[in-house]
Amino acid sequence: MDSNGKVFVIQGPTASGKTSLAIELAQKLKTEIISADSRQFYREMTIGTAKPSDLELSQVKHHFIHSHSINSELSASQYAQEAKPILDQLLKEKGSAVIVGGSGMFIDALTLGLDEIPHDKEIQSKWNALFETEGLEFLQNELLRLDPAYYSKVDTMNSVRLIRALEVIEITGKPFSSLRKGEVKNDYNIHRFGISWNREDLYQRIDQRVDLMIEAGLFDEAKSLFHQRKLRALNTVGYAEFFRYWENEFDFNEAIEKIKQHTRNYAKRQLTWLKRYDQLGELTPYSESSLINQLAEAANLISH
Repeated sequence: MDSNGKVFVIQGPTASGKTSLAIELAQKLKTEIISADSRQFYREMTIGTAKPSDLELSQVKHHFIHSHSINSELSASQYAQEAKPILDQLLKEKGSAVIVGGSGMFIDALTLGLDEIPHDKEIQSKWNALFETEGLEFLQNELLRLDPAYYSKVDTMNSVRLIRALEVIEITGKPFSSLRKGEVKNDYNIHRFGISWNREDLYQRIDQRVDLMIEAGLFDEAKSLFHQRKLRALNTVGYAEFFRYWENEFDFNEAIEKIKQHTRNYAKRQLTWLKRYDQLGELTPYSESSLINQLAEAANLISH
């Protein structure tokens, strides 16, 4: 099985089945998994972030699960700095590595490198203050007005990314989208795969997953974090809606419907992100051949 120096990336929408496929692949390759889900890093958030189960975590070593605290949020560039030595070590020692997650910006930061985009602490602080006083919708409207191209791609529920884009627009006087060239700065041998569900089936899986999260205790998990709700890491689908329920903006059933709706919206943005890649192996869950066999064949991992 020739996997030497290969980085296998499994990405795409939430609830598509990335975790179990990544575990099967890592076992096949006798390597480890680097998680690239920008919310699974945080120890305090488990149910709502659909982390791998204890059983799944015991099957293959995972990096960047339960690794950080919501009190010190991890940016894409910090993640890349911390994850790159691990990735390089895995390639050296194991001959391959598996990266899995739905956070395209974090995956790109690690595997492709980041564009050199300016930063100004004072301007960033100004936008942070505006977020505190005016709220998320204000940031969304400003970004839509100033850079509709980036607005159509970004996770509009993520205040950090909105603030970053608005900061850069103010510094440069140019749309943030025009500065994100996506030039490759890291030279990894990347094999990228996604699991292609029909939209209707994917949305059904998302709704079922939310119901399972509620059964598993998401309500109580969110309640335990309510006092820290101003932290940006907690401005996350599954938590933000319950926070608004406790602030009397939604009733309970409405909060659950909003979680499902916002998760479907997020999945749609994740699918849009995939369109930027020239090479993406699409695996179909409707085939008689298993996902792992489809992937192995596509990546020439099967010895003939």
